[in-house]
Amino acid sequence: MTNNVKAAIWGTRAERAQRALDVRFWNPAIGMYDIKTPCPDGSCNTIFHYWWMAHAVETQVDGWNRTGDPFFKARLAAFHEGILRRNGGKWPNNLYDDMEWMAIGWLRAYAIGQDEAYKSAALTLWDDIKTGWNDHMGGGIAWQKTQLDYKNTPANAPAAILAARLHAAFGRDEDLEWAVNLYEWQKNNLVDPATGFVWDGMNRLGDGAIDKDWKFTYCQGVFIGAAVELYRLTGDGDYLSDAIRTWRAAIDVLAEPGTGLLPAEGRGDAGLFKGIFVRYAGELALAMEDGREVAAELTKNAEALWEAVSGEEDALFGLRWDEAPSGDVELSSQLSGIILLETAALLEKSGLA
Repeated sequence: MTNNVKAAIWGTRAERAQRALDVRFWNPAIGMYDIKTPCPDGSCNTIFHYWWMAHAVETQVDGWNRTGDPFFKARLAAFHEGILRRNGGKWPNNLYDDMEWMAIGWLRAYAIGQDEAYKSAALTLWDDIKTGWNDHMGGGIAWQKTQLDYKNTPANAPAAILAARLHAAFGRDEDLEWAVNLYEWQKNNLVDPATGFVWDGMNRLGDGAIDKDWKFTYCQGVFIGAAVELYRLTGDGDYLSDAIRTWRAAIDVLAEPGTGLLPAEGRGDAGLFKGIFVRYAGELALAMEDGREVAAELTKNAEALWEAVSGEEDALFGLRWDEAPSGDVELSSQLSGIILLETAALLEKSGLA
């Protein structure tokens, strides 16, 4: 079987998952996705999960990149309007990491369609995000505006990704400077120098302590992503070495021995963690001289995911990727599954799996 045939298979699977997202989660009355399915009459939407919606933006961009289908262009336009309306007609919110994800999503959408509204959203958010940098804990961006002395990986590594991509898109030197400074702060404070494993945060309780026991795929993924973006911009192989080292540490610590299956980290926000990890691990595979080691692990997870749901009516994904979900399916875990399938399709199209 040729790589092109394989790519068509994974692309077909990703498309089926995208359509399940549309049928089971999209709510035209609010111009956003329901936060779980089933959700009769939108009754589940008691909380506005801003950052889940940001990752839903990215999954639609994934589909648009893969297919060129105008469906995704139209969906993003409606989604842009729905999110903005739900957020009170503005883009910023209280959480710096949430805003970073939203900016990354709309910047990716702008790269395809050149819609100035998407560019404006990304730049507006970036201006607000930069106000989160302060001298507590030696620098870094705070997690939220009401706790400026708590610094964590979710608020700093994605900011480095965003800054690097803004520099790539618009050529502003200050964005590259931001990306480098954010990355250096992250590496010096929240990456284990002995292993490359990424810690979650520091000073959460005001005691200066580092949360080393919080071991999440999310944190590994965003540091890998930041390193890859800076490698692409600068050609400095140290960034790529950092990314590979963290990848291997993540698999060693977090993947299930023997199977390589990534862990079920919980409901709610945690349902998105694996999706973030595989997205940026996929970027690492593409950046490496030979990314087949990484691609093989990701494809192994994708095969387990698909085998678990292939006989089901809808391609819906739960907390474990080797089991079909039972009961309600949250948007967070559905998005993670779609990201994995879109990543598998991209890797096979690139001849890496």
